[in-house]
Amino acid sequence: MAKKVMVGMSGGVDSSVAAKILCDSGYEVTGVTLKLFSDDDIIQEKTTRTCCSLSDVEDARSVAYKLGFEHMVFNFKDCFSECVMKNFAQSYICGKTPNPCIECNRHIKFDKMLNRAETLGYDYIATGHYALREFDEKSGRFILSRPKDRSKDQTYVLYGMTQHQLEHTLFPLYGYEKEEVRKIAEAAGLVNSRKPDSQDICFVPDGNYAAFIRKFSGAEIKEGNFIDKYGNILGTHKGIINYTIGQRKGLGIALGKPVFVTAKNPVDNTVTLGDEADLFTSELLADDVNLISVEKITEPMRVTAKTRYNQTDRPAVVTQLDDGKIKVVFDEPQRAVTSGQAVVLYDGEKVVGGGTII
Repeated sequence: MAKKVMVGMSGGVDSSVAAKILCDSGYEVTGVTLKLFSDDDIIQEKTTRTCCSLSDVEDARSVAYKLGFEHMVFNFKDCFSECVMKNFAQSYICGKTPNPCIECNRHIKFDKMLNRAETLGYDYIATGHYALREFDEKSGRFILSRPKDRSKDQTYVLYGMTQHQLEHTLFPLYGYEKEEVRKIAEAAGLVNSRKPDSQDICFVPDGNYAAFIRKFSGAEIKEGNFIDKYGNILGTHKGIINYTIGQRKGLGIALGKPVFVTAKNPVDNTVTLGDEADLFTSELLADDVNLISVEKITEPMRVTAKTRYNQTDRPAVVTQLDDGKIKVVFDEPQRAVTSGQAVVLYDGEKVVGGGTII
């Protein structure tokens, strides 16, 4: 009897080809598009393209019809608002810089969608992420590794997956280059074969985080002081949600030399400015830790690690503390390590795990 797979379909080419590969491999496929927010929840220009739009749903439905399987829409707006959008807004207000894609994967795709799939009798869910998931006989654990197309590697935003989630998730695109995926879509006559990849955060399509946070949270965003590392007042900022660590442009202050945001303090409502050298640090702490390739880090472990999605991982040593947090010490200082972002650890191609930078 064919295994049943629920494929999360955004309307893009990757998830569509993932569904086709599964169909061709003999799985019983159902496509699902997740409704995560409405246009009233976000701020966008008329020309801004978002995901979760009616056209995206229609693209996914068109692909399902073309390939001959059922398509459904699940309304997860309440959960997405609470777990992703609210977290995003509150984190910025608290001086952090979150990654909402990680929270969406953690709470929506691989939790809520998987739970719905299991309730409906499906064996697996699948997505169009570029990652390799396999079972390691030696350790008895499911392993997450980098895909063939390293330029599309999405393991950074998948480090939060549990063993149960990995066991019941398929990533059909792990062995494909992006251009191969587009050619498969073209050969199959799929409507979205040349659809552009999404770039911005789906619920902030114009990139104006501050405007979204003001609208969503209703919080009063107050001006405060720019200060140097000694506490001297340099000028006035427009609210800490408008700045992120490492930022140089758009500060609205002239000090006669390039300066960068090096720290944000929501308690004092200050933004610290400094030289680029002040952005570098060799170590960090992270909480909300999830480990994949090992159950626990019992002794200092050589890894490579990265603190941003579009970044090359760098050599480091990770130690797990008694309270579950991890301490990562890099061989060389890293630029703009930012609270709220994820640090993800690798052992060669395998994801060891990761956590949220404190």
